[in-house]
Amino acid sequence: MNNIRTYPWIRHIRTEPTWFTLHYRNGKRVRAGRGEAFWFNPHVGSIVQVPLDDRELHFVFHARSADYQDVAAQGVVTYRLTQPEVIADHIDFTIDLDTGQFQRTPLEQLSSLITQLSQQFVLDYLSRTPLRTILFEGVDEVRGRMLSGLREEQRLTEMGIEIIAVRVASLAPTPEIEAALQMPTREAIQQDADQATFQRRAVAVEQERAIEENELQSRIELSKRREQLVTQDGLNERRAASEQTAAQGIRATAEAERITQLEGARIAAERERVAAYAGADPAILLALAATEFARKVERIDNLTITPDMLDGLLAKLNRTRTLEA
Repeated sequence: MNNIRTYPWIRHIRTEPTWFTLHYRNGKRVRAGRGEAFWFNPHVGSIVQVPLDDRELHFVFHARSADYQDVAAQGVVTYRLTQPEVIADHIDFTIDLDTGQFQRTPLEQLSSLITQLSQQFVLDYLSRTPLRTILFEGVDEVRGRMLSGLREEQRLTEMGIEIIAVRVASLAPTPEIEAALQMPTREAIQQDADQATFQRRAVAVEQERAIEENELQSRIELSKRREQLVTQDGLNERRAASEQTAAQGIRATAEAERITQLEGARIAAERERVAAYAGADPAILLALAATEFARKVERIDNLTITPDMLDGLLAKLNRTRTLEA
């Protein structure tokens, strides 16, 4: 706040710019200003210091609403002393010349004055208003009533006290009443949460049902395709078997025709051969038979020739030679 130095029979004070200093000597004011620094005689003088910076006053008011419910109002009032010489005439701001501290409690007196005036405006509103209305619109209403009421208060104006701002932090009932008031909202929020949960579950069930239907439809479609495939495979196998049977019949017919032709040719050749042998000499036929027999027989272990066979052959050979001669 200030700095006081002590010397024999005299002292020196240096104040901050945010303080307005009034120096009196023998009851007469000899200087006044902010941020003063001067020498003074403590035995014949006194010093008054008034703060010029913005000051904040915190308040907590308890009242009863129109429906008999306890309400607590909390906030801050910001004020400033704009006429230090005037307020020094109403409140004692004299400082101790040894310590530099206030001899009285001027700031507490200011706080008490502003608090009492503020409480008057707050209680007047709260006592006439139901609790639900207070909680719904009370903060703005209380702030407006306090600000306008304090600024219009003649006593504060005469003392040079300017109200800068009013802030209302909260208007709250007792914890029990607050919990009771919150219960419907909590129940509504819980119901909304339950409804949302139910909707999510319903959506999930619907999605699961859709998935199951899709899977079932896919299985049905797959079964149909498998049935079509089995049917087509059967048709293909029957067609292949039919074609194979037809091919085998064609091959058998062709083979039979070929065999018939070969057999016919063999029979025809045999007939021609028999026809050719029909008028031949028996001896020639016998020779041919022996020749044919020799072609087909690879080995002859024993051969028996009787005289009858030789006699006939020799006789035939002689007749042949005689005819030739």
